[in-house]
Amino acid sequence: MTDARRGRGVLAGRAAIVTGAAQGVGKGIAEALLQRGAMVLIVDHDADVLAATIGEFRLAGWDYESLVADLRSPDSPRTIIDSALSSFGKVDALINNAIATNEPKALMDITSEDYSLVFDVGPRATFFLMQAVYPAMKEAGSGVIVNLGSGSGTGGQSQFSAYGAAKEAIRGMSKAAALEWGRDNIRVNVICPFADSPGVRFWQDIAPKEFDRALRGVPLGRVGRTREDIGAVVAFLVSDDGGFITGQTIMVDGGMGVFR
Repeated sequence: MTDARRGRGVLAGRAAIVTGAAQGVGKGIAEALLQRGAMVLIVDHDADVLAATIGEFRLAGWDYESLVADLRSPDSPRTIIDSALSSFGKVDALINNAIATNEPKALMDITSEDYSLVFDVGPRATFFLMQAVYPAMKEAGSGVIVNLGSGSGTGGQSQFSAYGAAKEAIRGMSKAAALEWGRDNIRVNVICPFADSPGVRFWQDIAPKEFDRALRGVPLGRVGRTREDIGAVVAFLVSDDGGFITGQTIMVDGGMGVFR
C-alpha cells in the first residue's frame, strides 16, 4: 500500500484543484499531488477524457473528485471553487494549468475568436479563479497558487503570438498577486514546463525540424516527464518545503530557457 493510500504522504490532508487535468501536464501534476497524499479536484472540459483519467485514479486508490467545467463560462471559477469547498472543506492549493489555442498561426492570421479563446481559457480564467479562491485561503491563513506559463511567452515563439501573450499575462498577474497576498501567507508562483504533452507532440508532428532543433538545444537532452519532472516541482511548491518561495517563475524545461 502506498503512503498516499495510508494518508502519510508529504501532502496528506492537503486539498488541491488542478484545471486541465485530464491529460498532459495537468494530469501529471494531479498524479504527483495524489501520489503524495493530497486530495485533488480534477477539472477538465472534456468529459470523455476526464472519465478515462479518473478511471485510472480510481484503480490507484487515490483521493479525488472530478468536475467537468468550461472555463470560458463566467460562472466556472465560482463553480469550481465551491465544488472543492463542498468536497474537501478547504482549498490549500490551486493549480491553473488549463489553456486552449487555435495556433500555430501567423500573427496576421489570428482572428478575434482565436484571441478570445486563448485569453478566456488562459489568463481570464486564471485571474478569476485566483479571485474566487482568495477568501477561503485568507480565512485559512495560508494557500498556494501555481500558474502555468510558457517559454513561448518568456522567450517568444513564431506562430504562437496570442498564446505567448496569454502566458505572459498570467505571469504578470501572478507577480501582482504574490505581492498583494504575501501578507496573507498565500504564495503565488509560475512554472514554465517543457514536457511530453499533447501540445508538444502536436508541435513535433507539424514542425519536426523546428522541434528537433529545439530539443538539441536542451542541455538535459530530453523532453520532460509530466509527473516525475513537472508534477514533482509543483508538489514541492505546494509542500512546506517550498514555503519561502513566492513571486517566482521557475523554468522546468531541462535548461531550454537558458538560451532564450
